Amino acid sequence: MNPITKLKNYFKESVAEMKKVVWPTKKQTTTYTLIVIGLSLGVAIFFGILDYAFNLGLEKIIK
Repeated sequence: MNPITKLKNYFKESVAEMKKVVWPTKKQTTTYTLIVIGLSLGVAIFFGILDYAFNLGLEKIIK
């Protein structure tokens, strides 16, 4: 099989697979995006508090 035929088959099969995909609705995408942003902020705040606490602890140990 020559490379051109392989490439054509690849794209044909890719299009067929993409037609099987169930894409999320706009509302689902917005919801999932907000969840990811919220969780990211929550984790950042949590690690910020831990960093601050460890920093205070180390300062007390060093002094």
